[in-house]
Amino acid sequence: MATLVMDQFLMDLKQDRFKSSYETVCKTINYLRHVISAARFSHAKDLMKTIQQEGKKIIALQPSAYVVGNMVRRVLKIIREEYARLRGLSEESAGKESLHRMLTTSASGDDFLMSLKELKITVMEAIKEYLDELEVSIHNISAQAIEHIHSNEVVLTIGKSRTVEAFLKQAAKTRKFHVIVVEGAPNFEGHILAKSLAESGIETTIITDSAVFAIMSRVNKVIIGTHSILANGGLKAVVGTRLVALAAKRHAVPLIVLAAMYKLCPMHYADSAGKDAMFNRLTSPQAVLDYGIAGSNELCGVQVYSPMFDYVPPELVTLFISNIGGNAPSYMYRLLSELYHPDDHEL
Repeated sequence: MATLVMDQFLMDLKQDRFKSSYETVCKTINYLRHVISAARFSHAKDLMKTIQQEGKKIIALQPSAYVVGNMVRRVLKIIREEYARLRGLSEESAGKESLHRMLTTSASGDDFLMSLKELKITVMEAIKEYLDELEVSIHNISAQAIEHIHSNEVVLTIGKSRTVEAFLKQAAKTRKFHVIVVEGAPNFEGHILAKSLAESGIETTIITDSAVFAIMSRVNKVIIGTHSILANGGLKAVVGTRLVALAAKRHAVPLIVLAAMYKLCPMHYADSAGKDAMFNRLTSPQAVLDYGIAGSNELCGVQVYSPMFDYVPPELVTLFISNIGGNAPSYMYRLLSELYHPDDHEL
């Protein structure tokens, strides 16, 4: 049964059938739990090697889905933490790198070769706790809405994000405000969000992408979701987000990004800029340029690209709101050290 579930996950991941990053994260964690459950190992190093091998395999199936690699690194960090705890070391002392330790120990640190019978059980329990934490991540983010949205404000967002939707609906319970939704061509997912907000009694207006700059002077703050947060605090977000961010910067409008911590990855834009498959994903240009028009003599031989994501540099972001609170883009480096071990940044 477990083998069928694992095979189904690999097929769904390869064909990009998951509807959201949260679903991808949960399925990835469950897959890795099956791997750990079936693994036979004598010490932590063997288990970590198995996870790294499986991680490389599933990352290769969908290179642009950064959250898959994030979960592999997170599980590796959990294994390291549980190994240290079973050895009687505190997680803080195991994770810190003092100057003395850097000079007196090898770069690799602990060899993880001690045999610990309870390791598999404790790792499985820790992963279960992490899954429970993921389940309430959106709730923890939306609970902060009342601190950032005030009465009679005009809020602008783009596309459709489950986190942004929950955030705005939570604020609407005690605040009355107006939401402007950018439709997000060519996918037009903004229409779905606008309909949902309007049905909840929130005053909502939908605009085209080309009207963003004209309307920005009336906006009090921009609140958006994102696909991934890069190591420097930049964003990998839905196409059109960079346009919104530049307009907000020009009009000195705060740009707030809502994202759970599982979206924070240790990659930089420069790491994948030359590898388009890693950062972006191209969709059919049918929505941008009709095939009938594209087949005309005037456009014969023209190549049309329709990317799914934009890169938004950190200087265009004002604040990140995650399930653990609000942070500036410059603080992402510190959060990375808490979420992932430096040795796991490159699998």
